[in-house]
Amino acid sequence: MDQHKPDKRLVPNGLGVIYVILSAIYLFLLYAYYNPPANHSSNPANAAPLVLAVCILFGGFLGLLDDWMSLRWRYKALLPLFAALPLSVMVWDLYPKSTLVDTYIFGTIDFGPSFFIIIIPLIITVTTNVINQLGGLNGLETIGPSIIMIGLIAASGQGTLLCVPLAVYLVLAYFNFTGKIFVGNTGTFAVGITLASFALISNVKLTLLISILPYIFNAALILLNFFFFRTTARLIMDGNKLRAEHRRSLLTLIAYYYPTTERKLVTIVAVIIAIFTLIGVLAG
Repeated sequence: MDQHKPDKRLVPNGLGVIYVILSAIYLFLLYAYYNPPANHSSNPANAAPLVLAVCILFGGFLGLLDDWMSLRWRYKALLPLFAALPLSVMVWDLYPKSTLVDTYIFGTIDFGPSFFIIIIPLIITVTTNVINQLGGLNGLETIGPSIIMIGLIAASGQGTLLCVPLAVYLVLAYFNFTGKIFVGNTGTFAVGITLASFALISNVKLTLLISILPYIFNAALILLNFFFFRTTARLIMDGNKLRAEHRRSLLTLIAYYYPTTERKLVTIVAVIIAIFTLIGVLAG
C-alpha cells in the first residue's frame, strides 16, 4: 500500500529483484569475457565482476529475507559482514598499500591488517544499512543511489562494471518515482552493497564516504531518537502535502520546516545527495 497517496493504492513491491538478476547476469558474462578458458592470466582485477556479482546477489538475498520476514536490525547489521570476505581478499590483492587512509582531519592513518578485517566490513555494513534506512517515498530508494553510482563511476573512471547495473536501476527509478513500483528492501540492500563494493574495488572510498553523508546523518537522527527517546520518525499527510511534527529523520527535518508534496520532498533530498556526491567526486 502506498501510504502517501490519498487513495492508498496498492503498488507491486520487491521489484529490486530485477536489478539483482540482470546485474548478476551481466557481471557473470563480463567475468567470462575477461577470463576465457584459454586465458591463464593471474591479474586479480579480472575477478572484479565475479566479486561484485556475488556481493549484489548476497545483498539481494538479504533484502529479500527482510521483505519476507522483517529482520531485526541486529541481523541487518551483522549479515552484510559476510559479503566483506571476498572483498577483503580482492582489495588485498589489488591495493596492498590501501591500509593508508588520508582522513583530511587527523592526517594519514595506517590501519595495517585491521583495514581488511575491520574497516572493509564496517564500510560494507554501514553503507548497506544507511542506504536502506532512507526510504518510504516514491523515488527515494532509487534516485539517490543512482546519483551516487554515477558519482563513483566519474571518480573512478571505470564505468564497465556498473554501466548495466546503473541503466537497470535508472529504469527502476523512473517507475518508482512515478509511483508504479517499489524496489523494496531487495533493491535497497542490493544497491547499497553495490556502492560499497564498487568503491572498494575501484579505490574511491573517500568519494563514497562524502556522498553518503546525508544517509549517515539521517540514520544517526533515527537511531539517536529511537535509543534515547524510543520515538520513531513519521510523516503526516495534510491534503496533498507531507508535514512533520518532529525532527527525527532527514525527511521529517525538511517537512517540519517546509511542508511540501511527496515529489518535491524527494527532489529536495535528491539535490542534497547530488551536492554531496559532487563534492565527493571533486575531493576524490
